[in-house]
Amino acid sequence: MLKLNNINKYYNTGTVNEICLFEDFNLSIEEGEFVSVVGSNGSGKTSMLNIICGSIPVDSGTIYIGKENITHMPEFRRLRRIGRVYQNPAMGTCPHMTILENMALADNKGKPFNLRRGTDKKRVDSYRESLKTLGLGLEDKLHVKVGVLSGGQRQAMALLMSAMTPIEFLILDEHTAALDPKTAEVIMELTDQIVKSKHLTTIMVTHNLRYAVDYGSRLLMMHQGQAVMDKAGREKTAVKIEDLLERFNAISVECGN
Repeated sequence: MLKLNNINKYYNTGTVNEICLFEDFNLSIEEGEFVSVVGSNGSGKTSMLNIICGSIPVDSGTIYIGKENITHMPEFRRLRRIGRVYQNPAMGTCPHMTILENMALADNKGKPFNLRRGTDKKRVDSYRESLKTLGLGLEDKLHVKVGVLSGGQRQAMALLMSAMTPIEFLILDEHTAALDPKTAEVIMELTDQIVKSKHLTTIMVTHNLRYAVDYGSRLLMMHQGQAVMDKAGREKTAVKIEDLLERFNAISVECGN
């Protein structure tokens, strides 16, 4: 279980540009939930992910994974338990390293750095089989540098690599936004397969309302640092794209847009 308790986060504190992004924000995510998060720009979606991952600190409040308080745990330690895929395909892979080297790097996440070869030859067949599940032919390109791959191929690799080692949470930060529609569909199908096969607790931020409706077991809509819609189970299944658009329009009117 993930818990955010009474989170407060300010930007530009003490200046005329001070902004309160989160004020006493609370959120609980149960083990095994797949939460889709939508909201307008500036609503706090990505900042919430950054707070969970430790990329930005909170001004007050507490963050728990299970019974462990991770509020002051550094980002690199949290990421031993969290897999994250970013919007930019280039951020999840190392372009100047081969596919094999990238897979080996992900395979060693959280393990001590000893004086040994970076690639374990005994694991090559396992990497090849994992890549084969993507259906992109990457299993036959192990010695090709990742920088020459397409954005979709790199994002598929980033998704696979993020869950290679045992993790408790998968964080997806608009991971299809930079892809063409066809490739985005492929990545979403892969996402669903990986989440279900590994039983991962997942938080997915997306601007694609159809993906938010079609995928996941829970749906959150963020606005000004608060969850203005929270649907799970049957309620989530009943949500339609038109419902989300209607709520977006109502928020837009309230804000004078």
